[in-house]
Amino acid sequence: MLLEDFIIVVYCCVDDQLKAWLGPRRLRQRGRAPQLSDSEAITLVVVGEFLGYDTDVRIWAYFRQHWAAWFPALGSRSRFARQAANLWVATQALQERLSCALGARDDSLHLVDGFPVPVCVITRARRCVRFSEVADYGHCAAKDTAYYGLHGHLLVGSSGVMTRLTLSAANVDERQALWELTERLAGRLVGDKGYLSAPLRADLAAVNVALQTPYRSNMRDPRDPAFVHHLQRLRRRIETVIGQLTERFHIQKVWARDLWHLTARIARKGLAHTLAIWINRSLGRPDLQFEGLISVG
Repeated sequence: MLLEDFIIVVYCCVDDQLKAWLGPRRLRQRGRAPQLSDSEAITLVVVGEFLGYDTDVRIWAYFRQHWAAWFPALGSRSRFARQAANLWVATQALQERLSCALGARDDSLHLVDGFPVPVCVITRARRCVRFSEVADYGHCAAKDTAYYGLHGHLLVGSSGVMTRLTLSAANVDERQALWELTERLAGRLVGDKGYLSAPLRADLAAVNVALQTPYRSNMRDPRDPAFVHHLQRLRRRIETVIGQLTERFHIQKVWARDLWHLTARIARKGLAHTLAIWINRSLGRPDLQFEGLISVG
């Protein structure tokens, strides 16, 4: 679809979902409503994130320059950034509603994985004051390197639709964070070797979650090789999602200066990813095929 159509579809979906989530409630209990509607503000950050503009400054400047006629109430950059950050609860709620509508919450199969979120280069870690209350040293297994910052924990359904996304300190064990991700979850859960633990598997089985992971090279795997190969194929899907979050949505770049803004930015990246899947499915396209969703015309 053309970019114009993409913006319209995103706005209509956001506006419908926001009204359905709010119902008779008001989003603000007091004070005047901003001139730029909340649906418009969320639309701007979602479209901006999908286009690769991952900072408030770039999103505001892009729409100010190219789409001012469509969003005449777009005021100053600081006011826009404050409004967008204040909407983080609504943004998370919309992502959860879309995830449910796409069937991810009721999926009998989920995939889990983690990824590093550095807040600075490791040589500056001792002098870094950003997120000092939560940041710590961690190890990236994929690159076999140490880093300083946070760690992302992602849970998706079998189709790649995001179910849960959270951050912790980089030194938090992925197996410990798994309990928050799997709350009210049932079915099969596929993870990598980082989640390999017989006690954890037994504890999860007690709450109807069947954890499956690869075995280490020095361990005997009693499972059918065809089943193990199937698990490896499934895991590629969450690797694709993490790749999209990293390359298109720049989730590993931390521009925020505090947890409030960081939470808002993580929430809007999650909503942008889920909304893109929702649009793909409505067009009959593969869920995770983001390239070519917007045509140049």
